[in-house]
Amino acid sequence: MNVVVCVKQIPDPATPGSLDSDNTLKREGKLILDESDSFGVEMALQLVDKAGGGEVTLVSMAPNNEVSGLRTALAMGAHKAILVSDDALAGTDALGTAKVLAKAVERAGDVDLVIAATESTDGYTGTVPPQIAERLGWPSLTYARKVEIGDGKVTIERQTEAGYDVVDASLPAVVSVTAGVVEPRYPSFKGIMAAKNKPVDQVTVGDLGLSPDDVGWKGARQEITKVEPAPARQAGEKIEDDGESFQRIVQYLENLKII
Repeated sequence: MNVVVCVKQIPDPATPGSLDSDNTLKREGKLILDESDSFGVEMALQLVDKAGGGEVTLVSMAPNNEVSGLRTALAMGAHKAILVSDDALAGTDALGTAKVLAKAVERAGDVDLVIAATESTDGYTGTVPPQIAERLGWPSLTYARKVEIGDGKVTIERQTEAGYDVVDASLPAVVSVTAGVVEPRYPSFKGIMAAKNKPVDQVTVGDLGLSPDDVGWKGARQEITKVEPAPARQAGEKIEDDGESFQRIVQYLENLKII
């Protein structure tokens, strides 16, 4: 069982981020593993263990050949990584990201399953995993809260507002998982030391057979025209209880069409 996990390396959320002049998030210095991707890494490790063998390969895009976040995932137990780092990637949109990651998956060789988070912490588009599946020509299963492999297919419990649906597809496939799918392990000291020597294949856009016109600002199908601070939260309404205040509450709920 060979599983690829798409992981994103992001600025530390604990440190206030800043924007470049083109209104994109600055990605300078050390980047960390997106917490949402740690669930996918753990899920992949468990599936490989249950299958009795195989490898977990990470694929990622990051500037300046940054590998700090990848090393965290490697310390968890992933076997190797493919990092795409190229100045041409600046300004790449969700579709461009899917193009790059799909090519990186193909570079990984014989792959049974691709796992990704439902959405990244710093992007929240939620569109990249299905787009990767489309580029690869594989089935796409989304919002998985449970994943099982058997008989040449993947079966998931797909989270819904009302509960979950059971969905399956033939392998290879692309699955996006929710935060509750598993409990990620903490990297051990032994794992951290071993991660330093695990292979990271660092490639460019050209190495993947893509043109610089396919990615970055040239290949983007969207444009950031304006960025504004979120409006300040306004104070709520206070009601003095005079014995009839319940009527005001009922009216308020009726206006919201809750009752």
